[in-house]
Amino acid sequence: MRQRISDHMSAMKPSAIREMLKLAAPDVISFTAGNPSADLFPAEELARITADVIMNMPARALQYSVTEGYAPLIEKVKAYLSSKYSIPTDGELIITSGAQQAIELTAKCLINPGDAVITENPSFIGALNAFRSYGARLIGAETDENGMVIEAVEEILKREKNVSFIYTIPTFQNPTGATMTMERRRRLLELAEKYDVIVLEDSPYFELCFSGKVTPPIKTMDTEGRILYAGTFSKTIAPGLRVGYALGPKWLISKMVVAKQVSDVHTNLPAMMAVDRILETYDLEGHIKQCRAAYKAKRDLMAAEMEKRFDPRVKFTRPEGGLFIWGELPEGCPSLGLCAIAQKHKVAVVPGMTFDPAESELNRGFRLNFSVPTEEQIVNGIRLMGESIDEYLAERV
Repeated sequence: MRQRISDHMSAMKPSAIREMLKLAAPDVISFTAGNPSADLFPAEELARITADVIMNMPARALQYSVTEGYAPLIEKVKAYLSSKYSIPTDGELIITSGAQQAIELTAKCLINPGDAVITENPSFIGALNAFRSYGARLIGAETDENGMVIEAVEEILKREKNVSFIYTIPTFQNPTGATMTMERRRRLLELAEKYDVIVLEDSPYFELCFSGKVTPPIKTMDTEGRILYAGTFSKTIAPGLRVGYALGPKWLISKMVVAKQVSDVHTNLPAMMAVDRILETYDLEGHIKQCRAAYKAKRDLMAAEMEKRFDPRVKFTRPEGGLFIWGELPEGCPSLGLCAIAQKHKVAVVPGMTFDPAESELNRGFRLNFSVPTEEQIVNGIRLMGESIDEYLAERV
């Protein structure tokens, strides 16, 4: 049989992280996940709510719905964002199957083949692959501990004539854990206005701040409908529900609705109704505080063990929230080699090239997740990583 794949998909590779998760052996300590901790899921509350919704509202919960999403949930999400975080909600909001779908629908609606998309370097693999699937040219802007370097973004905007949009995760970025300063957020918005481009602000982690002080999203400063804001309940409630959202200008959201109609018609309705009920009756703020405390303890433990076990030439971030720590090897030491050695030592991490817009095998970074492993796994895994680093650097340096 003739096997023919479309041009735009033939070069696409599966997510390295998803493949690593499938191949992980029981005796391997894995720091590869991008997941919240299953121990923190409000399982009993979700079980009670979901059963109630399906048993007492079957005609509504199990029937087709409108593509925009469950109307009561749309209003609650708008109220939540507005009252709690001062995010303007005068645009339109669509409920999506996780923030990943919000990203993919943005790509579908805005990218023509050959268009440039400016991203952080490194950046989230799920977004990079979504942009690649529509033929975008990915251009990575330099980042540091304060997020995107704005001067680097402007240099790209000056020379590129067909920039579709700018993609950023400004708070507890995936994979670095960095948070963009308020000054840089203001300047990025000014650049978007100056060069007439949209900014896709991906904000899955911003509530998981260990200090409890949430950095205001860029969207809070948006007066022109310049920011498309993508959010999710995956990191604060549960990712399996697949309930996210996009908030933005009506002209764009209306087209995303059409794009979603040919993808999945609408997001899972019982899940939307469950999240709606969670927002109405559950102490979500108390739950988020519990998540913050648990993740902070694991971040502290992992950072302390890295300080103790890692060669001092290896640099790493100390994020103030989110789920990840980013490590970086010395010059001339690509992380692919380290990850291969670590695998032999029965510990798994994600190499930096996975998050590199150019997919450079020379990338020296690696990502560690601290939310999923147990404290014992963190201690033992970081010890094994330290031994792997020693072995690798002895060969390279």
